[in-house]
Amino acid sequence: MHAAYITARGLAETIRFGELPAPGCGPGEVLVRVEAVSVNHVDTFVRSGAYPTRLPFPFVIGRDVVGVIVAVGSGVTAFARGDRVWSNSLGHDGRQGPSADFAVVPADRAYPLPEGVAAATAVAIVHPAATAYLALHAHGGIRGGETVHIGGGAGQVGSALVTLAAESGARVICSASAADRAYCRSMGADDVLDYRADDLAGRLRAIAPGGIDLAIDTSAREDVASLLDLLAPRGRVVVLAGMTTRVTLTLGELYTHDRSIRGFAISNATVAELTAAAGTINRLLARGALTPRRIETLPMSHARRAHARLEDGDVRGTRIVLVPDEAMPPP
Repeated sequence: MHAAYITARGLAETIRFGELPAPGCGPGEVLVRVEAVSVNHVDTFVRSGAYPTRLPFPFVIGRDVVGVIVAVGSGVTAFARGDRVWSNSLGHDGRQGPSADFAVVPADRAYPLPEGVAAATAVAIVHPAATAYLALHAHGGIRGGETVHIGGGAGQVGSALVTLAAESGARVICSASAADRAYCRSMGADDVLDYRADDLAGRLRAIAPGGIDLAIDTSAREDVASLLDLLAPRGRVVVLAGMTTRVTLTLGELYTHDRSIRGFAISNATVAELTAAAGTINRLLARGALTPRRIETLPMSHARRAHARLEDGDVRGTRIVLVPDEAMPPP
């Protein structure tokens, strides 16, 4: 089969595209014919070694996939051949990625694709949406009626956070560029502040005088120490960006107000947590409430170029989706 793969961790230039043996389908697994694969920042972290995880070499890159089941391993009863499914937790912790003609998916990490949802639409949104769900629910403990602040509300994860927070009945305040204000409101934000504005913390305090119950910064631009001071009693900050960022905190701001800071990476999510996220994602996908802002489709053979562009910051607001070369329309 054709695959985009690496033989050692390294730069985007290490990605090869060529023939690898097709995988077999073992007990508890399904084999899918790949329709679409997304390209995420976490894919570049895994490929480069910035995110340490077990990799079998040669390692097929990628994490998220939509495909059609062509074989079912023993013990699998939830799926059958011909079912269209998606997964967003391949390509790390010893599992091969899906950037190939065929991919093996553990059955407990496969979820049915809702009827009528395009492969590219689903694969582009499931990773940011699952990240948003887990940040809000598993780690943020969101409750209806709370005030939630989202830093970077126009980004891929940020816009999913806005949608899911609004879906949960929260009041949603987000920061974004002035040009993205209307977009954030269309996703469900109640208030949108320009992240470039002077005294952003003061503006947040003015529109949320009772304090913020949950703050999530997807951009690594906001000052965590300042966010702490804006929290309501028992308020929470969930951190999911800024791998090398260092901050100085006053511990009294935490323990005297029952406040907390939690770190979160979706790669650490349990199967049960991912399954819970998938249920909400599928419900929103089915009614068209979760959609990527823009999609750029490239052939699988362009995986190296896709990784390089993502690392260069050349795809702001756009999700790159890879499809098998033969599935690309003629020029």
